[in-house]
Amino acid sequence: MKLHEGDHTYYIYIITNKYKTVLYTGVTNNLRVRLNQHKENITGENKTFASKYKVEFLLYYEKFTWIQEAIMREKEIKGWIRDKKIELIKTINPDLNFLNYLFE
Repeated sequence: MKLHEGDHTYYIYIITNKYKTVLYTGVTNNLRVRLNQHKENITGENKTFASKYKVEFLLYYEKFTWIQEAIMREKEIKGWIRDKKIELIKTINPDLNFLNYLFE
């Protein structure tokens, strides 16, 4: 796959619900807006995975310049088992704190 330099910053992110029982991995070019969308979807009638399990709390993110790299990384992480995702999260967030405040 040929990578083209992007004009933006892209993020992969892992969010959870308030009980930390579910992990959701996504990709976006605006993490602040995307986190707000997840929060709004919880109360809406949208029947997405994120809304069904009420995931809105940021645990982990990575920044990319190229969208292709972000998408490849998202797919890689989505293929992992939960324990491996938790270990990744703990590399930057050892206490599994909610990090939403970083993007408010």
